[in-house]
Amino acid sequence: MRCSRHATRGSVALAFIAALMLIWPAAARDGATPVDAELVLAVDISYSMDREEQELQRDGYVQALTSPQFLNALQSNEHGRIAIAYLQWASYFDQDVLIDWAIIDGPASAEAFAQRLKSAPYRRAQRTSISGAIDRAVKLFDGNGFRSDRLVIDVSGDGPNNNGRIVTQARDEAIAKGITINGLPLVAIRQWLSPADIKELDIYYEDCVIGGPDAFMIPIRDRQSFVDATRTKLVREIAQAPDQILMPDVIQRADAREPRISCTIGEALWRNRWGN
Repeated sequence: MRCSRHATRGSVALAFIAALMLIWPAAARDGATPVDAELVLAVDISYSMDREEQELQRDGYVQALTSPQFLNALQSNEHGRIAIAYLQWASYFDQDVLIDWAIIDGPASAEAFAQRLKSAPYRRAQRTSISGAIDRAVKLFDGNGFRSDRLVIDVSGDGPNNNGRIVTQARDEAIAKGITINGLPLVAIRQWLSPADIKELDIYYEDCVIGGPDAFMIPIRDRQSFVDATRTKLVREIAQAPDQILMPDVIQRADAREPRISCTIGEALWRNRWGN
C-alpha cells in the first residue's frame, strides 16, 4: 500500500507539472523575453551614400523612434515593447551591428536608443549587397533572447544589389523562415545617377527585395521626406492593427507578379561598368 500511495502522489505531481507547462508561457520556459516584434534596421553605408545622406538617413530613424506616433503604436500592442537592432551593410562580407539588440518599451528606452544612434561613428564601404544584409540580419534573430510572432528586416538603401548572391535567393530564404522584409529605398534623391544607380529603384525593391507577411515599402524621393517616411514605416511595422492606421498613398506592398525589372540589374550594371 505504501508503494501505491507513493506512486499515486508521483502521478499527481507529474500531472500537475504537465498542466503547469501547458499554461506557463514558452518564453518563460526557455528564458526568452516576449516582445511584440523583433526588428532589424539594415542600413546601407556603401560609397554611394555620402555623409549628408547618411546623416539624413540616421536622423530619420532617431526622430521616428522618439515620435509620439511611434510610441503610441508601441503601447497599442500586447506587451508594449519591441526588440530592435541596427545593422550597417555594404558588400556581402561587410556588415556590422552598430547597436545590438535592445528593448524599446517607452519614451526613456526609445530616447536611449536614439542617443546611442546619434553618437555612433559613421563610415562608408565598397559595393552594395542587399543579399548580404538580409543574410546577416536573418542570423541576428537566432538565439537573440526574444520571442515574438513578428520578425522584420527593414532594408534601407539607394541602389540595387551588385555583390554577393542574388538578392531574391536571400529574400526567399528569409521569407521561408517566417521573416518579413520591408523597404525604404532612396529613389533618385540626387541630381545625378552613378553607373551603379537605377531610376526604378522603387520597382526593384517592390519586386525583388521586399516580401513576407504584410510586406511593404515606402520610397523616399526627396531629402525632406526622410523623417515622415521612416516614421510611417516604423509605425506600420509595430502597430497592432496597421491597416486601421491612416497611411499615405506612397506605401507600396510586395507585388506577387513576375518582376517588372531584372532582379540582377545591379550585377549587370557592375559588369558593364568594368567591361567584364
